Formats: sequence, C-alpha cells, structure tokens
Amino acid sequence: MTKPFSQACENNKQPILTELSRAFSNSTTVLEIGSGTGQHAVHFARYLPHLHWHTSDVKHNHAGINAWLDDAALTNLHRPIELMIGQHDLPALPFDAVYSANTAHIMFADEVALMMKSVAQRLPQQGVFCQYGPFTLNGEFSSQSNQLFHLDLLSRGLGGYKDINQLITWAGEDLILKHTVHMPANNLLLIWVKE
Repeated sequence: MTKPFSQACENNKQPILTELSRAFSNSTTVLEIGSGTGQHAVHFARYLPHLHWHTSDVKHNHAGINAWLDDAALTNLHRPIELMIGQHDLPALPFDAVYSANTAHIMFADEVALMMKSVAQRLPQQGVFCQYGPFTLNGEFSSQSNQLFHLDLLSRGLGGYKDINQLITWAGEDLILKHTVHMPANNLLLIWVKE
C-alpha cells in the first residue's frame, strides 16, 4: 500500500526528537499512544536506538503504520497494538516512557482524563510521559490560529483543546509536569515525570 503521509509530522519530527533525546535518555521502552501515520515512530526509533518503541492506534490505522515499519526495518520498532482510550486498557508492556502527539485535542475530556490517569498509574517511578500538541493555559490560546483551529475541531464533533491546568488535575498527585517546552507552530511539549 501507499504509505500515509502527514506534512505536519515531517515538519515537527526533528524539533521533537531534540527534546525526546533528553527526556528519554534514561528510558528503555516507550509506548506511543496514537501513532497516526507511523512517521514519528520510525524517525524517533531510528535516532534513539536505545529505546524499544511500541506503536499503538485504532485498528484502521495499523496498515499505514505497518507500511512505514516495513520500509524502516528497525529491530527496536514494534508492530502496532490496538488501542483506543476508553475501549482498551493500556497494553501489558513493561514500558517506562510514554509518548503521544496531537491526540488530546482530538479526544473528548473524559478520554483525556482517563489517558492521564492510566499513564500515571502504569508508569514506574521516574517514568516519563512526553505529550506534544496544542493546549491552552488558564483558558488562553497562544495564538488566534489556535483558537480558530479549536473552534473548527468542535464544529467537526471533536474534543477541542485541553487546558494544561485541567491536565494537571487529571494526572493526579504522582505524575508531575516538570517542563513545558515551546515548540514550532504554537505547539507545546509537556514533559511529565512519575514521582
């Protein structure tokens, strides 16, 4: 099949990799929640060979992810696991890191709350969760384009932007937001650590 392609993934993969290289420097096994096309997984697994990178997504995205995995042929990159928050539990893998990009603004609030709670429960002590995407802070958008995108998401029946303060509440007392990294195109990388 023709590999699916996201220009946004192509544009942001290198800036994200720079941050993951630091955040995941002591990690060994990553669960990616919502692998999408598979582009991020291939890029990060290639340049972070110390990590075992486990992809996951809803079933209908698996063929596209597998097409990227087949071309890459990386021994540290693993086949997609079926995962839809709210329908499936996080897989029974011994992961010490989690990565998720551009998922929270697609999901509904109860789904994001469940994702935050599940990650907080399943990560070991000092485990790291890197969460990339657009967010609000104190109800404020970082740009007019982000506000317009949020309204567009809502009009399409999707969840819309989530506020960082709400994420902190959902994460509970053990998953601590350590760093908020400003990324290109008005996105953020939130780096959470289990303590």
